[in-house]
Amino acid sequence: MSLLQEIQDSVVAVSERVGRSVVGLGRGRAFGTGIVVGEGRVLTNAHVLRREEVSVGFADGRRATGRVAGVDVDGDLAVIAVDTGDAPAIEWSDSSAGLGAPVFALANPAGRGMRVTFGLVCATERTFRGPRGRRITGSIEHSAPLPRGSSGGPLVDVSGRLLGINTLRLEGGLIVALAADAELRSRTEALGRGESPRRVSLGISIAPPHAARRMRRAVGLPERDGALVRGVIDGSPAAAAGIQRGDLIVSVGGTAIVRLDDLYRTLDSAAGETLELTLVRGAEERTVSVRPVPEGE
Repeated sequence: MSLLQEIQDSVVAVSERVGRSVVGLGRGRAFGTGIVVGEGRVLTNAHVLRREEVSVGFADGRRATGRVAGVDVDGDLAVIAVDTGDAPAIEWSDSSAGLGAPVFALANPAGRGMRVTFGLVCATERTFRGPRGRRITGSIEHSAPLPRGSSGGPLVDVSGRLLGINTLRLEGGLIVALAADAELRSRTEALGRGESPRRVSLGISIAPPHAARRMRRAVGLPERDGALVRGVIDGSPAAAAGIQRGDLIVSVGGTAIVRLDDLYRTLDSAAGETLELTLVRGAEERTVSVRPVPEGE
């Protein structure tokens, strides 16, 4: 048997074994892919969700309305509660993917039909930024190509066992997947129970320091390290402290903000505490006091 024939047979076998566990999420422009991980539970990326309810399309053509059971936006992970019918739960792998390992990626964008592609693991322990800028580590980079709407779908080994959740397309067509390790499985179970993590928040959206420097340079202001405030949520701690869009946060609690991780690390250690933020507004520096609160409060 030729190598190409073996690959073809493997694609067919993986599709038959895993296909019923892969679902489509949403309709129209708002779409993604999900994975049945248990009775009544579908795992996906947080960034594919647009609202609390989502249309779920199964391999047999059935559609059902699901609701978000738990979500970790910073970790780009969510679990949807939905009637999964007779769709089986995917089997988790008990080992990690090594460099050069053959892998298969599956997707069912908005329930429009199954896609199965073949590739190799190009790198492990990859790091990237989540939807709100927090660092996500330990991910898998692979070469199995995927179309738009594949986020949240499974990356599996030759036996069809779950290795990762396809999350991000890189330049050149490579894909980064969240590694489906014991820690991610534990997080998935917690989200399925409705236990969403509640990190503290200022109530702002920000641009990273490199973007802040570029934006200030573009309007003729001196370059400075810091996190640029792109928006402020009404009624948030930041709004109460008088923080405005366009402010540059240069230090928090005495810690200089050189990279985004400096800001997140300081906030995570400040639950219940009032912090002093040093801001630059235009060319003027000022200090404000703000108390971060758990998200949702």
